[in-house]
Amino acid sequence: MKKQLMVITLLLAISYSAALAEDRLGVEVATSFYGKYIWRGQNITDEPVFQPAVTLSRGPLSGGVWANMDLTNVNDQSGEFIEYDYWLDYSADLAEGVGFSLGTIHYYFPGLPSTTELYWGLNFDLPLSPALTVYHDVDQVNGTYVNFGLSHSIERIAELSPEVPIGLDLSASLGWGSASYNEGYWGIEDCKVNDMALSAGLPMQIAGWTVTPGINYITLLSDAIRKTDAFNKSSDYLFAGITLSMQF
Repeated sequence: MKKQLMVITLLLAISYSAALAEDRLGVEVATSFYGKYIWRGQNITDEPVFQPAVTLSRGPLSGGVWANMDLTNVNDQSGEFIEYDYWLDYSADLAEGVGFSLGTIHYYFPGLPSTTELYWGLNFDLPLSPALTVYHDVDQVNGTYVNFGLSHSIERIAELSPEVPIGLDLSASLGWGSASYNEGYWGIEDCKVNDMALSAGLPMQIAGWTVTPGINYITLLSDAIRKTDAFNKSSDYLFAGITLSMQF
């Protein structure tokens, strides 16, 4: 794992140095409230959560921190941050109409074992913006999770006023887990198409902030995984949320 982390850190450092002279530093802050916290089909928190994030970017390199706070005592941790994710990403064009990304995510859980993933991805300038991302856990699980996604955005479907249009963001994704990944997270030593996620958001600009209320539906597709349901007895989740973000 140390060699893999050293290689990806070196590549990102070289890319960052090349872009340093010509690009300014960008900062984005975001805060989200959701009715549940569902991660790759797993119900981490079954009641409302607060999820702030900060992202720094310069040229093709970006990095940041994301966190999750439980807002109720469903996990006996009301008002406490139960997870922090630290990430670093390099994204650029691979060829005309094809982009790629390369990065790492460290998942830190206070009082529990933490883990690290390396990932790479491809995205295509095609209708529905298809994208494929492969995550390799190189720490606790040593498994692979693959996400295939589609998305589409419409700039204006309605308006609060002539100066405040309301857009529409739609997305759908499928997740596949390797045998070692599913054994680590679900207790099933078999590769499966694990989960499907659908979401719709209504972004709008208000006082310099992007405000996006939305709705999400996530379900498990594998009968074997549905029977285990590692964190909750339910396997289908429909919940709403809202995100506020601003770039500087």
